[in-house]
Amino acid sequence: MKPTWDKLADEFNSGSKVLVADVDCTAAGKDLCETYGVQGFPTIKYFNPPDEEGEDYEGGRGFDELKAFAEKLGPGCSASTIENCTELYWIQKFLEMYTLL
Repeated sequence: MKPTWDKLADEFNSGSKVLVADVDCTAAGKDLCETYGVQGFPTIKYFNPPDEEGEDYEGGRGFDELKAFAEKLGPGCSASTIENCTELYWIQKFLEMYTLL
């Protein structure tokens, strides 16, 4: 799994809105793993803002499956990430109305 994970990290960690990282739960990352309930290895969790608890990834472990999943991740559409919105016109109108109140 490690070579596949490293390849995925190489694919996404240069300029992407997605960070692929690993944590060694037997060393310095032990507290982090306990915080997020990691018990078995390898465990894959993903975090999509504003979710701070993370969710377990249940998909395939091959590179193509992981890449397809990761491509769907990243900050969603909100007032603070308006560049991720597909319907900018309506969101901008909403924000204009909100600031007039």
